[in-house]
Amino acid sequence: MSSLRSNPTPSGVEPWNVKVTPQMVRKVSIVCFIAWVVSVYDFTLFGTLLPVIAEDFGWTTAEATAVNTIAHVGIFLVALAVGTIIDRMGRKNALVVLMLGGAAAAGFTGLAAGAVSLIIIRSFSGFSMSEEVVNAVYLNEMYKEAKNRGLMYSLVQGGWPVGALVSAGLSALLLPIIGWRWSFVVAAVLALLVALMASRLPESPTFAAIQEVQRRRAAGDVEGAHRLAAEHDLEEGSHHKTGFKDVFTPELRKHTTLLALAWFFNWFAIQVFSVLGTTVLVEAKGVTFENALIVLVLANAVGFVGYVFHGWLGDRITRKRTVVMGWLAGGIVSLAMLLGPGTPWFVFPMYALTLFFLTGPYAALLFYMGESFPAHVRGMGTNVAHVMAPLGGIAGSGVLSLLLFLEVDMQWAAIVSGTGGLLVSALCMAGTRTIDDAGKKTTVIA
Repeated sequence: MSSLRSNPTPSGVEPWNVKVTPQMVRKVSIVCFIAWVVSVYDFTLFGTLLPVIAEDFGWTTAEATAVNTIAHVGIFLVALAVGTIIDRMGRKNALVVLMLGGAAAAGFTGLAAGAVSLIIIRSFSGFSMSEEVVNAVYLNEMYKEAKNRGLMYSLVQGGWPVGALVSAGLSALLLPIIGWRWSFVVAAVLALLVALMASRLPESPTFAAIQEVQRRRAAGDVEGAHRLAAEHDLEEGSHHKTGFKDVFTPELRKHTTLLALAWFFNWFAIQVFSVLGTTVLVEAKGVTFENALIVLVLANAVGFVGYVFHGWLGDRITRKRTVVMGWLAGGIVSLAMLLGPGTPWFVFPMYALTLFFLTGPYAALLFYMGESFPAHVRGMGTNVAHVMAPLGGIAGSGVLSLLLFLEVDMQWAAIVSGTGGLLVSALCMAGTRTIDDAGKKTTVIA
């Protein structure tokens, strides 16, 4: 911990006393936005190109979804380490590590020789998928004094539809020219560039304060540690190293559990309607693969508007309520899309609205997660919930694959696994902590 004293900022101010300026906020926001766009680009690229990859390797649709399911087991295992990285290495360093890991996953995907190697390689995309956890923690602390911080965060979190948009758009442009393997190499190069940009960002003063509180306590300066903790609004427990058990204390246990379940079931829907969106559109609604790519581009453009809208709404009616209402609406719209006519005039706008209400609320959800956990377990708590995403992807893809193997048509398989998961996730979210505008816990809904 002494490194904090031996490495002051260029101005000579201690790292925990650095003033977060508007210029600093803009710089961090831009880099985190680009990082999220590139991370989503790689992550959704696999799902977007899965039909092409399956054709290259001679897989059936059911076999392709099974490979995707198994790969999510590895993604889950890799993502487990992210919370510890954030709370021990720092917010900025975690961002660099995750982008390097994502670059490796993307680059080596182009060298895959079959199902086994592809599953192992794609496991490391757990790093890129977890980049939004760093954003949730890092930006929550950097935006501490900002107005309309939910709206500001929504613009960064809007990197999901932008990344998916880039994935679909570049796939349509580059796939006929360079093939699916080199498409992943392009993603790797972009991730390396972002890692370089992230290495030049400042560390969060809140994280620096936590480190200094721990150093003072270890040195016997208990009074100084308490004073610094009070100055930075650090909760009890910030003076010791934390672990998994600290997000399951009596006060946090119900919140952590329900938040994790909300992520788990919502990723049934993410897997069906976003990651495997091209497959569902082709098999369930009779859309051609080329038109499915175009639909993804248009739908994700609408999805970005959804992020901004839900971020804005979260500042006004609370982020928790925004997420619950959005996901309930998404469940209804997705059901109508799957049961309605297969004509383009109906499918295209309804699919766009599905993504609007499915992914848009994540702008409120991720920032809410950063608010809902104490600073010293912010990384661990956010990540414990977030790692349920690949498990939800595993379960959702598994249910979808099982139904397809049982010869259930894609329409009803998507309703059970996608729409069902979306509605259940909204109910789980309704039971989490209620946080006021200042980021403080107010009530726990029974």
